[in-house]
Parts: sequence; structure tokens; C-alpha cells
Amino acid sequence: MCEHNHEHTHNDKIKLIRIIIALLIFLFAILFLQTNEFRFAAFLSAYLISGGDILWKASTNITKGKIFDENFLMGIATLGAFAIKEYPEAVMVMILYQIGEFLQDKAVEKSRNSISELMNIRPDYANVKTDKGIIKMNPADVKIGDIILVKAGEKIPLDGKVIEGQASVDTSALTGESVPRELKTGNNAVSGFINKNGLLSIIVEKEFKESTVSKILELVEHASSKKSKTENFITKFARYYTPFVVISAILLAFIPPLLLNASFHIWFQRALTFLVISCPCALVISVPLGFFAGIGGASKNGILIKGACYLEKLSNTETIVFDKTGTLTKGNFKVTKINPINSTQEELLKYTTLAESYSNHPIAISLKEEYGIPLDTSRVKNIEEITGNGIKATVDGEEIIVGNYKFMNRYGINYQKIDEYGTIIYTAKNKKYLGYIIISDEIKEDSKKTIKNLKSLNQKTIMLTGDSYNTAKYISNELGINNFYAELLPNQKVEQLENSLKQKTKNKNIVFVGDGINDAPVLTLADIGVAMGGLGSDAAIEAADIVIMDDKPSKLLKAILIAKKTMSIVKENIVISLGIKAIFLILGAFGIITMWGAVFADTGVALIAVLNSLRALKN
Repeated sequence: MCEHNHEHTHNDKIKLIRIIIALLIFLFAILFLQTNEFRFAAFLSAYLISGGDILWKASTNITKGKIFDENFLMGIATLGAFAIKEYPEAVMVMILYQIGEFLQDKAVEKSRNSISELMNIRPDYANVKTDKGIIKMNPADVKIGDIILVKAGEKIPLDGKVIEGQASVDTSALTGESVPRELKTGNNAVSGFINKNGLLSIIVEKEFKESTVSKILELVEHASSKKSKTENFITKFARYYTPFVVISAILLAFIPPLLLNASFHIWFQRALTFLVISCPCALVISVPLGFFAGIGGASKNGILIKGACYLEKLSNTETIVFDKTGTLTKGNFKVTKINPINSTQEELLKYTTLAESYSNHPIAISLKEEYGIPLDTSRVKNIEEITGNGIKATVDGEEIIVGNYKFMNRYGINYQKIDEYGTIIYTAKNKKYLGYIIISDEIKEDSKKTIKNLKSLNQKTIMLTGDSYNTAKYISNELGINNFYAELLPNQKVEQLENSLKQKTKNKNIVFVGDGINDAPVLTLADIGVAMGGLGSDAAIEAADIVIMDDKPSKLLKAILIAKKTMSIVKENIVISLGIKAIFLILGAFGIITMWGAVFADTGVALIAVLNSLRALKN
């Protein structure tokens, strides 16, 4: 199995200098030295300068029990060439190998930089307001309730709320969006954003370890730990492949001379060439690098993928299950109709809003906005809430029942069921029906196009919602969704997803896409849980396998296309690596190619595969 150290510091310069010196000595020996002793000394110097570290790693690894690695193969092959006095071949193989390694490292570094760019969101300090003035502190030492100042050009270090000031912020590191976002008093400020102008005063609402930036950094740092099935297969393959080719090389060196009375020198040389060709570096490095580059390319688009296993799964899906509110629709509810039956508009809105006054649900927020008067919540007592149905409360001593038609039926209210688009809220006072209010939600701009494009990829689309049947039907027809299930309680969403999982085609995966606020059980249950609009949502980042950092459904389509492209590149690398290796191993065994061709089969193919992997960065 290949081992590489990709710490890109001044070591790169040292390696390059060693390669250049070794190459100059090699050329000097070839062109100007005629005496065998001097030529040998020059070749040996060039060999040790270029490959001394390879020999050292090989010997060190042997003491650790790691015998069959690339350093061992290159060491044995080139020392063997020296043993049969093929000095120029041994030196040039080592120099070319080191050149290939150097270029390979640079290509890997480029891929790693795509991830490390995201790591730049880590804040260096926080300007904290204290009695002694503004003090720079480590973000980890800032407490909830502290007030921080964020100046132009600085990163927002912790999650909080803007209490003073206005500024344009760059969100591209998190969302992949280049268009700045405006923050003003009352807005939520998310760590990782960069203040482009203005001065913001922010009250801290989360400790650093619980902040968005901290959770994202933790996610990114562990992204490479969850390997795909393909990666695990390649690791196992290399574990058995390398000892096999070493044994094959030994047999190649000794069997033909013994059985065919052939030249030992010729077959030993072929065995050394066979060893150089056999290095599985191209496969072992390029496959995980392909996944890593895919994850990096996704992160540039504001899509955080928690591991290669999820990228692999996402490339092979057949059904996309969507939550409705906040996922396909904006979640910005507005009161569109107030229809009193046995009351006035003012009375109907007042009792409905007061009953919902303790709720933070989007519907309750829209009622409060429509009411427009500060609420005296002391007037509301004895609150009983049935999730997904409604609220029963005592308002000014009157029993108020607010909810959907199921809630009305539950309490035996004499009402008339309404068949209109939107979320319909029925209200009753002391069991007397007062009327209904309709609250509607807007469809996101790119939802329809996203559903259409998903269908073009042969994806079946399903929508799950707790909203009314008519609202669900309207949204489903408007977007062109294949199937929908309405009026679902949270546990019923889980049941519906379980049914979909039972019916799925073998080896195909089902994706659930939700807003991450109350969808954690379903996100966890799905083959792949995708949290939409995960920016600032702890539940989304923790429960989902993939987090889309903004609210655009089209990013899901982008994620699927990135996953498919990445898997295509990984498969290409496997075919290229194994195909060329197989051909060159046969040619090497029959002496058709020399060590010069062997270097291409090893380092050259590895470099081709690595460069191919980097295509996954460009999406």
C-alpha cells in the first residue's frame, strides 16, 4: 500500500533542490565521465541524493512490520539494478519517480486547498465590549450574553443577534453564494460571515463550541474519516495485491532460468522492471483523492458532505423525498384571508393570535405580524397543544380552540370544512365556531426547475407535509411532484419514509430533504439525509449526512451532479490504473519494455490518475 506524506512546507523546496542536484550529477556522469570508478561514484551520489529518503523510509517501515509498501518496491528494484550494474537505469528511475512524486504532491495539495479554504472561516479573535473598553479575546472564552463588535473586514466570530449597526456581509465561504447579504438590527448574525463594511454590535447567543462555524469545522475535519465502499475495497485490494506481485517478481527472476536454462541476468532485470510497474500507487492515491476533490468541489458551492460514503450513495439514488415548508416553499407565512362566521374580523384575529401567542411556529409568527399590536400574554392561561393539530387555551376567561379540522372534530365544534389553498385555521370560543383564517406560503423561485431537472435524471419525487390535503395538492401540481402525502404528524412522516425504504429498488438510495428544524428523525432514517438551509441550524448540521448551507433546492441537484461526476472520475481512475498496469506487467514480464517504461507505468499513471481526480474540483 502506498504511503505519502503531503505536508507542504519548505520540504517541497528541499525535495526539488535534491532532484535538480541529482539530475545535474547524472547528466555530468553520462556526458563527461569515462572512467568506470568515477562514473560509479557519480551515479551512486546521484542515487543517494535523489532516493536516500526512499531507502530510509523502506528500512524504517520494515522494522515496523510494513514491508510491502511503495518505498520497499522502489528500493528493491533500484538496488537490484545497481547489483547487475545497470547504474544509469537505477538512478534515472529514482529521479523520475521523485519528480512524479513531487508533481503528485502538488496536485494533491491543490485538492486539499479546496477544503482548507473552508477552514479559513475559523475566527482568530472577538472584540468584546467590557467595562474597561473593547478587549480582543479568544472566541472560545466569550460567554453567552456578551456583546461583540465586528468591524469592516473582520469575521463574525460567534452566533448572535445584531443589536446595533448595519453592514453587508460576505457569506460565500459557507453558502457558496457570491452576492453579499445585508445584516441590520434584529437580524441573526452567523459565525463565519465576513463584514464587508459598517460596524456591527452583536449579542452572543451561543458559545463557540456550539456556534455554526465550530460545527462546520468539526464536520469538515472528519469528512475524510467516513470512507466509501469503493475506498474500502481498494484498501483491501492493495493489501493483497502488493505481496502477490512481489512473490510473482521472485518467481519471474528464478523460474525461467531454472526451467528454460535462460539467462538469469535478463530475467532478474525483467523481475526488477515488473516490481517498478506493480506499485499500486495510482489506485491507492487517486481513488480517495477523487472523493476528496468531490467533497471540496461541493464545499465551494455551499454543500457540506460529511464523508465519501455519502457522496457515493448520492450518485446512486432513485427517489427524492421532500419536506414542504422551508424546503420547497419559503416558510414565510402570511395571512391571506380572515373570514368571520359568528364574530367580527377583529375578534376572530384577536382570539386566534392570543391562543397562538406562546408558539414560535411560522404560522403563529404570521398571525402576530397581522395582528400588529403588542400581546399581553398574561391574558392566556391553561395552554394545551396537540402537535400537528392545534391549541386549546383560556383567553380572558374564555375557552379558545384553534386548529385544523381534525381539532374541531375532536372537540365537537359545529363548523363548515373549507376547501381552499393555504393553511386553514379554524377558531372556536366556548365551543361556538367563530370563523377561519387562511395562511399561505410562497413557493421558492427555483423549486419548479429543480423538480423538473430531477425528473430528467430519472428521480421519483415525493412530498411529505403536515399541511392540508388541498394545500399539498396545489403545491404538488404546481411543481410537478410525482406523489405527495398530506396532513402528516411527525411520526407519520417517519412511517411514510419507512414505507418508501421498503419499496425501493435494491442498491438504490432514497434521499430525504428537510429544513433540519423538526425533521431530525426523518433525516436520520433516510439512506441520505439532506438538510436544506442548514445555516445556523444545529439540528440540521448534526442530523443530516449532507448540509446545504442556503435555502435553494437547486443545490440538491448540484450535489447529485457532483456526486455522479465524482463517481465517474473514480471509476475512470480504477480502469486507467488497473488497465495500464495489467498491460505493462505483461510487457515487462516478456522484456518488451525496460525500466524506463516501468517508471511511466508507475509514476506516470499515478500522475495521470491524480490529475484526473482534480476534475472533481471544478463543478
